Amino acid sequence: MSNEHTPLLAHGVCGLSADNAVCGIGESESTGEASTPNAVPRKLNTFFGVMVPTVLSMFSIVLFLRTGFVVGHAGLLQGLVMLLVAYTIISLTILSICAISTNGAVQGGGAYFMISRSLGPEFGGSIGLMFFLAKVCACGVYVLGLVEALLDIFGQDPASSSALRVLPQGSWYTVLYSSIVLLLVLMVCLVGAHIFARTSFLILLVVTISLLSIYISPLALTTPLKFLVTHQGPGNQTLTYNASYTGFNGTTLKDNLAGYTVDYSTGKVMSFATVFAVMFTSCTGIMAGANMSGELKNPSAAIPKGTIIAVLYTFIVYVLLFILASSTCERTLLVQDYGFFQRINIWPPFVTIGIYCSALSAAMCSLIGASRILHALALDQLFGFPLAPAAITSSSGNPWVAVLYTWGLAQCVVFAGQLNAIAGLVTVFYLLAYAAVDLACLALEWASAPNFRPTFQVFSWHTCLLGILSCLVMMFVINPVYSSASIVVLLLLLLFLHYRSPTSSWGYISQALIFHQVRKYLLMLDVRKDHVKFWRPQVLLMVANPRSSCQLINFVNQLKKGGLFVLGHVKLGDLDTLPSDPVQQQYNFWLSLVDKLGVKAFVDLTLSHSVRQGTQHLLRITGLGGMKPNTLVLGFYDSCTPEDYFLQDPAFCESKGSGGDDFGVDLPSLQAHFPPVRHVESPRWLTPEEYVGIISDAIKMSKNVCLGRYFFQLQGEDMGTKTDGAERIIDVWPLNLLQPSSTSAASVDVCSLFLLQMACVLNMASRWRHAKMRIFLCVEAESSDQGWVVKEETYRELLRKLRIRASIKIVPWDYVVQLYGQKQTQNPELEGLTKPAQALSEDFLSAVNSMLMEHSAEAAVRFLYLPRPPAHSSQSQKYLSQLEAVTYGLGPTLLIHGLTPVTCTEL
Repeated sequence: MSNEHTPLLAHGVCGLSADNAVCGIGESESTGEASTPNAVPRKLNTFFGVMVPTVLSMFSIVLFLRTGFVVGHAGLLQGLVMLLVAYTIISLTILSICAISTNGAVQGGGAYFMISRSLGPEFGGSIGLMFFLAKVCACGVYVLGLVEALLDIFGQDPASSSALRVLPQGSWYTVLYSSIVLLLVLMVCLVGAHIFARTSFLILLVVTISLLSIYISPLALTTPLKFLVTHQGPGNQTLTYNASYTGFNGTTLKDNLAGYTVDYSTGKVMSFATVFAVMFTSCTGIMAGANMSGELKNPSAAIPKGTIIAVLYTFIVYVLLFILASSTCERTLLVQDYGFFQRINIWPPFVTIGIYCSALSAAMCSLIGASRILHALALDQLFGFPLAPAAITSSSGNPWVAVLYTWGLAQCVVFAGQLNAIAGLVTVFYLLAYAAVDLACLALEWASAPNFRPTFQVFSWHTCLLGILSCLVMMFVINPVYSSASIVVLLLLLLFLHYRSPTSSWGYISQALIFHQVRKYLLMLDVRKDHVKFWRPQVLLMVANPRSSCQLINFVNQLKKGGLFVLGHVKLGDLDTLPSDPVQQQYNFWLSLVDKLGVKAFVDLTLSHSVRQGTQHLLRITGLGGMKPNTLVLGFYDSCTPEDYFLQDPAFCESKGSGGDDFGVDLPSLQAHFPPVRHVESPRWLTPEEYVGIISDAIKMSKNVCLGRYFFQLQGEDMGTKTDGAERIIDVWPLNLLQPSSTSAASVDVCSLFLLQMACVLNMASRWRHAKMRIFLCVEAESSDQGWVVKEETYRELLRKLRIRASIKIVPWDYVVQLYGQKQTQNPELEGLTKPAQALSEDFLSAVNSMLMEHSAEAAVRFLYLPRPPAHSSQSQKYLSQLEAVTYGLGPTLLIHGLTPVTCTEL
């Protein structure tokens, strides 16, 4: 074949476009060069692209401005516990990030790209948007932290005579200064990520020098220091506190082991949850490198290595800083002055510069990372028009519109005006995003997909599950209200994206998980353990042309009662004479038809020399394990001119829109695929002998058989119908009307019970649940033995035992029985054949039809007893003629021959 010698993995995955490459095909992993000519060049390596932004994001404002807050309120012991909990959570998440990022090429969008390509568009889009909001809120936190540091130095203070304190203070002034700083961040980000990447190393050097000065200062400052700390209290009163720096002191360390008090910035008493929420903002930078994936030369190698090194480095720095602060500073200094590092430094400007650089770089990193996530969301078109402009980029590849979007939302965040007030919301959003990354990795691991082969192997489903649980637990510990609200927002976004059904070729992890579980349960579904109590219809409906069969398809969908429903179709042909299998190309059209009709059905197609042989194939091989059809449904074989359902249902009209579905089948293509309905003069694909042979084959294979006639007249079975069947009537004739001699016995055969069961199943369906069910018993009223009274009592007792609500109607048919006995064909050649096929007069058939018309004219659907077909094929035409004569003009009718015991009167 021509496609057997194509270049190995030339583009995409399994033939997908390079834009949607997932498994390392979109770009060369060895060279890092983009596979598309217009791709943005990747320039950043592990150190500059991952380590530097991750370290700066994790230091942020907590390093210099909230270390005293954490140690002062929580104490050293609980502070270290918080640090261990936080780093345990992010370490588990990092394992998942490393596993996913080494399973193929990671493109722009970082964490969003990983989640969306692993969990599908619904989860990816909703969690990606939540992660974007987390980055936006984090940007606002860092800007507010920077403004807080500025006001500590330059803010007006009545207790100070310094000439530098010229900036007026107040909530609105804080918003103003934050807006100015945010505008500066915007200007830098509009230039591009590469400028920030080049300057970030210099920023890291400055922050490192500031850190070294903090560690060295206790060695240089050997004498204790006294400080006066002032705050603006309630009623414009000035609060003054005496605080001390003691140097390394055992008593100071002991006093700083535990304790919570009032936070001077919010006026609220702190707790483990509120302090942890602030402290955890230092751990929200682990994806800073992953979010730069679009600019990395080799993201699959750079993201794991750079992130792990950065996390280890920051953990060591924080532990040393916590010990240093608790050993040298009194608790009053730690609690009342969050910028105390400036007071105890050998040269205070070192710390000031470090604060400004770390806060500014963290804000820029968050703004850039958020804009990349938004840009990726816009490119994937998950949210449609509102985010469409965010896909616009400059000539250098910078998504400047996404940057403007992000800046606008961050500007809204700074209106909160208090860093500690929004730290909880930021932490909750990040924890939710981390839980999603762990979930993505867990789902990939549980799905056991052969293509999930990450080169990073230091993870398991246990670490993923533990990461999810720890994130969720800490979310609710920090703030149950924020956590509940964020989960609700996530679920709403999920529903929105599921309803919108965005097109994607990324693969759906849900399908892999479903396959994995279904296979497991199918193996557990043992046919040897079947019991009649739990019997349900499993239907194979043979469809020649759905244009004329849609009403029957909809009706059988109501009959399945949670069982298997398969649409079968036989394509006539010989594979030896064809270049390829034509059946494979038709599945998408049939599946799109199922979607349009809104039925819960599978599709099974086959190629065969004849319809009869193809039906045998389907009866044998359709289904799997314990899920195999037990009932065959056929349309009726008559000379009626079929109606074109596609011309009647609005779902198949152009006015409803002809846009294609997710798999490239639009409405015109769907209509063109199925041929026009058969004309009366058109030759039939199926002979009477072949049709009756199909019925005989099914019975020989122990399958129940149903023949549906006039179902094109049935109303109210469309997908949008809301009827509950209150005005409908279901009529059941459980006796063999073509063989009156068999109805004299008081017992009920298996076929009659099957009729009752199928009628009851229909009565339980949503659109028929209030329909009235009537059972007609044909009796010889003039008979001297009065056996019909016994028969009626027998049926009433049977209905009571079977819990079937139905009324019994007694129909005298003495005149019909008389016509049955008037004419018997005496032909020795026909001896031994089934009588109903050869010994019935036209008068008898007409009388049976008249009786049905008289008593069941107002019924919505009728269930009739289908006699066994003749054993000899020469009687097939006569057999069909008898069925046609009996059901002529009745309306929707289902003739049923049941072989399976389906009812049980015991618990």
